[in-house]
Amino acid sequence: MKKELLFITVIGEDKKGIVARVSDFLYRHDINIEDINQRIMGDGYFVMTMLVDIKAAIISMEKITEGLEAIGQSLELRIQLQHENIFKMMHRV
Repeated sequence: MKKELLFITVIGEDKKGIVARVSDFLYRHDINIEDINQRIMGDGYFVMTMLVDIKAAIISMEKITEGLEAIGQSLELRIQLQHENIFKMMHRV
């Protein structure tokens, strides 16, 4: 089964529960985390990047976007999504 990959970037002030909230949302919607990187930068800025496979997701891309944006709003974070196809097109030589 071919993967359908999505890049997720999370940026904001560090606080408890960010990784838990995002990963729980992904888990509940059958979205597999392929890779994750997170760190605290500068004066407490949380930065996380994730590569996830949405091939088996039980919700649409629109609902994934809405759900993650809602988490971002509730935690005062900026969450951006970019489909692998768009990423490849932007970085094509």
